[in-house]
Amino acid sequence: MHLMKSTRFLTVVASLSFSSLMWAQTPSNEIFIKGSVVEASTNQPLEYANITLISTTNPEIITGDVTDTTGNFNIPTIAGTYNIRVEYLGYKTIEISNKEITENADLGVFKIESDSELLEGIVVQAKKAEVEIKLDKRIYNVGDNAIVRGGNASDVLDNIPSVEVDSDGNVSLRGNESVKVLIDGKPSGLASNVGDALKMLSSESIERVEVITNPSARYEAEGGAGIINIILKKGSNNGTNGSVSANIGDPLSYGLNANVNHRMKSVNLFANLGYSKNKTFGNSLNDSEYFNEDGTTSQYVNEQSKNTRDRHGFNGNIGVEWNITDKFTWNNGVTFRKNKGDNPRTLNYSKFDENYNLLYKNTRLTEEDDQKETAEYNTDFTYKFNDKGHQLFVSGSISKNTDLENSDISTIDQTLDILSKEVTRATEDEQRLIARADYILPLGEGSQFEAGYLGNFNELNTTFNLDTDIVQGIPSDSNLEYKERLNALYAQYGNKVDKFSYMVGLRWENTQIDVNQLVTQDFNKKKYSNFFPSLFLSYEFIEGENITASYSRRVRRPRGRMLNPISNYSSSINFFQGNPDLNPSFTDAFDLGYMKRFSHQLTLNTSAYFNKTNDATQYVRRVNGVNDEGIPITISGPINLATEYRYGLEINLNYVPFAWWRLNANANLFQVATRGNYQYFDENLNQVVNQNFDNDTFTWSGRLSSKITLPGKVDWQTNVMYSGPQATAQGKRLGNVGVNLAFSKDVLKDKGTVTLNVQDLFNSRKHMMDIDLPQARSYSEMQWRERTINLAFTYRFNQSASDRMKNQKRQNSSEDMEEMM
Repeated sequence: MHLMKSTRFLTVVASLSFSSLMWAQTPSNEIFIKGSVVEASTNQPLEYANITLISTTNPEIITGDVTDTTGNFNIPTIAGTYNIRVEYLGYKTIEISNKEITENADLGVFKIESDSELLEGIVVQAKKAEVEIKLDKRIYNVGDNAIVRGGNASDVLDNIPSVEVDSDGNVSLRGNESVKVLIDGKPSGLASNVGDALKMLSSESIERVEVITNPSARYEAEGGAGIINIILKKGSNNGTNGSVSANIGDPLSYGLNANVNHRMKSVNLFANLGYSKNKTFGNSLNDSEYFNEDGTTSQYVNEQSKNTRDRHGFNGNIGVEWNITDKFTWNNGVTFRKNKGDNPRTLNYSKFDENYNLLYKNTRLTEEDDQKETAEYNTDFTYKFNDKGHQLFVSGSISKNTDLENSDISTIDQTLDILSKEVTRATEDEQRLIARADYILPLGEGSQFEAGYLGNFNELNTTFNLDTDIVQGIPSDSNLEYKERLNALYAQYGNKVDKFSYMVGLRWENTQIDVNQLVTQDFNKKKYSNFFPSLFLSYEFIEGENITASYSRRVRRPRGRMLNPISNYSSSINFFQGNPDLNPSFTDAFDLGYMKRFSHQLTLNTSAYFNKTNDATQYVRRVNGVNDEGIPITISGPINLATEYRYGLEINLNYVPFAWWRLNANANLFQVATRGNYQYFDENLNQVVNQNFDNDTFTWSGRLSSKITLPGKVDWQTNVMYSGPQATAQGKRLGNVGVNLAFSKDVLKDKGTVTLNVQDLFNSRKHMMDIDLPQARSYSEMQWRERTINLAFTYRFNQSASDRMKNQKRQNSSEDMEEMM
């Protein structure tokens, strides 16, 4: 009954929103002017060509549009006489004077020619649509996104609809943290914390982000919520060309990034190199009330912290693409990232008695430094048997990731006397080997068979040492060895019959995992052999309108930080502790989607989804032991908690009300039902506490992105993000709103772009929680980064529109193969 009510509520909300939009879009006297724009010499469709209609009777009446990916336009207007202008940078303008329009009209195909005088000494940049919606994924082209200039990959993801990055760097999709993050189709490195790997990657090096909410059998089964694939920039134009970007920000930060490639007849050399230095400020608080066994208050403890993250790092990606023959291509690439930083933190905590009378104040000072390195070599071969898509793709990569983190921690009282000293030393070494083969065989018109193999072999060793014994109930030394050997085979078949398409696939994965605690001699070996079926159905009513249905089985395997029982000790009373006994969580994912392009102005994409997860991972808190001052220690960490049901509705709208204004809106409304019990020992370690985690909660999140071209061709971009409150079995996550802002303008005859952006304009992005445990109640806030301001300049050289159009198809077809996992 509860499920039916929630489903009806989501349906009504979607229907009302949709109806309101459509009512606003259909005035009774509106007519439509359509047509298309192509390049005269190649007949290639031109995207983002400008079509402007100016009334001859009232010059203030101006309307227009830009062409879509197929070069088409469809402009709503009213009857009248117009001067029509068709423009594309670097091409001769076409003008039609005194065109009388009284009814719907088709202006036909405009063939525009290159303007050699204009092209001489000028950069022509053909921009791709910001959002591309495909059958199995959404593509966000972020290469020119002004909002994230001067930032990192975490900033890029945090500005993608349906994606959130929290204060700890955890990435979630549709509110679900069980998501697989890939970089160029491969694991992102630093397995214990994907957020750390993303912060090492400059935003200027990213071309696009692909969001795959229900992957097919060709993709690795990891990630119950889906896959996020970050595609890095790779040059593809003829000759020597590229771009250079520089930025400076407040708090003091600066960076330089270069993207260069040189293409010859059969060889393309490319490099993406960057250096960045970033300084950010963060803060947190945690106010706790502790109870006696009879429920009365025993004490209060308030914590407030300030921290500074001062980091600098280098990232580089160098590669060569060699077309040995017309059919055989060999690619090689080397990636290296190195990042160093200091993270000093001051934590003040005050202890009060049961009547809230201050007993004392102490300060905990943490001096932390860390170093992270990633090195990777990858190679791949593509053999095309013919030009109809019959091909074999083979690739391999080897990578090494290192993370060193050291902390010196001192606790002092109000008289500056040292109460305690602690030193922590943590190292993390990861080696990964990936081998892959994919075979594609077209079987006829609209029919295709695919099969492949994936071997993913990973070894992660984490050591931790704490040289003090004042903390009770928490291990002080750890040497965790994690080995994962995954072998997978898949096959899938797809076919299209008239307007109906289907694709059915089956993936088999055999996983062997060793989780060994070498200090305690606790050895765990786990073996899994599982099948992961997938099914995709699609029906196209008319061009631009279709409905899809899909099913896939997914898995979330615990690794890294989730398994490590040792954490940092910046607080002496609040710890995160991993769980070496975690088991994988398996998800059955169902998705029903509908997409309709009403005109070039409005595109609606909706998805109703349902996920059932067994052995779902939940993060829980418990009070366990006391520190040397007699204050109870609160431990948080992951457990396998029975079953989770997640169902919701996602709505995406792309709307272009005018040629100078673009809007993208996203809303995700979902219900989470959790069923399970959790048992643990009380703070005296002598009695089992049983807590029921049955919980039903509804929440929603939304994003609105607006891009307006102001007079003077200044682009103004605004992103507004809202995350609604969400109840948990142990409390409540509070809602928050954030605003990002950017202005950009092309200069130097459009060779350069100047950008000014502000992240978290109102300084409001905070993770806020109310926690209610049997032994304690607390309120906490975490702000990973306060407001930042960045000024960036990008200079492009030797990039022409015709080169970009000719190479875009080749790049897209090769990258489709690279994305298969």
